[in-house]
Amino acid sequence: MNAPDRYERFVVPEGTKKVSYERDTKIINAASFTVEREDHTIGNILRIDDNVLFAGYKLPHPLKYKIIIHTTSQSSPMQAYNQAINDLDKELDHLKNAFELCFVILFGMVLLRNDVALASLIGRVRLSLQIIQGSTKWLTCSYGVLEIEGQGV
Repeated sequence: MNAPDRYERFVVPEGTKKVSYERDTKIINAASFTVEREDHTIGNILRIDDNVLFAGYKLPHPLKYKIIIHTTSQSSPMQAYNQAINDLDKELDHLKNAFELCFVILFGMVLLRNDVALASLIGRVRLSLQIIQGSTKWLTCSYGVLEIEGQGV
């Protein structure tokens, strides 16, 4: 089969720019962005922005993704694109925080019930939460002691 390897769908090759920008010379406040190894997420977020008149995207090939943005006079395509990325970042932070809180509550409930079998099954849980910027935060739970980055909670 001629399908690309799975990692090629999300790993940007060395020496390739993640995002390239090309201003449209025929239409005011319009531009094309080529985003390497991404899918519909950014295009869908752009469509929500009130300053974006048109946000279209096409996938001519599974490894080629192009977004076309046309904005109102209050915003440039670059501003709209950056705002979409910032909004996505905030949403991911919110999801990460909600997940951490649910994990803490769940583990606390196990401890309050004094469920020794479940606590011993959980034992020492280490959960790596990858954030979009690439940093890793460790949440460690161990028999009644909950630590977030080394501080007891």
